[in-house]
Amino acid sequence: MKAQLDVIGLVVKDMGRSLAFYRLLGLDVPPEADGQPHVEVTLPGGLRLAWDTVETIRSFHPEWRPGDGQEGMSLAFRFDTPAEVDEAYRELVSLGYEGVKEPWDAFWGQRYAVIHDPDGNGVDLFSPNA
Repeated sequence: MKAQLDVIGLVVKDMGRSLAFYRLLGLDVPPEADGQPHVEVTLPGGLRLAWDTVETIRSFHPEWRPGDGQEGMSLAFRFDTPAEVDEAYRELVSLGYEGVKEPWDAFWGQRYAVIHDPDGNGVDLFSPNA
């Protein structure tokens, strides 16, 4: 069997709040998407990132229950410099998003930080160490 990864999907409680978070990280999502039950954007390279509300998922899977955000899935956003990682982390935390691990110089040669999006999904912020 040969398959191609085409879409990464996130289930969200509040579409507008989730999209606002990802806009801060540079994703180009139009403002009118905030009230939609399903939203997707095509990323450079063709991979799509999609958001569905809890209600949308439950419309075809009524027993669906959210995880605790610790299942091992995370999205990682690359920045050009370590200073940009630090700045992004500070800005997101100042806006009320949950900081999980403050920026540090990882042994594998990157500046790294971890934050949770509004639904508890892990979001890694990283850059090459200068």
